[in-house]
Amino acid sequence: MSKRIRIKAGAVERMAILNNSPMAEALVEALPIEASANRWGDEIYFAVSLKQAGGEKRNVVDRGDIAFWPPGSALCIFFGPTPASKGEEIRPASEVIVVGKIETDPEGFKIIKDHDPVRIEEV
Repeated sequence: MSKRIRIKAGAVERMAILNNSPMAEALVEALPIEASANRWGDEIYFAVSLKQAGGEKRNVVDRGDIAFWPPGSALCIFFGPTPASKGEEIRPASEVIVVGKIETDPEGFKIIKDHDPVRIEEV
């Protein structure tokens, strides 16, 4: 599949590439998505209407990863350590399913605040 998406969060816009997982496919089928951002350390997350599908589950992610968080039915964008991190690792609150990666520097998301609007759309 390897689809590209555009993420607009507040004043930040980034392109991302999705992986070939069933969870990423479910995300594409739900596009466009509009939500309200929440911050948790160097992560933004927002509720989405998706059901869990297959994909690689991870307890530690990489900078720029986009993942589905099943317990909160939320999509997460990771750009640095979270309150659960140990050292410089990037650790979600609990296991996530990685669906893609930001193509360029995800640092721009540091300016996003709680309740900033988020829109994800297919390119």
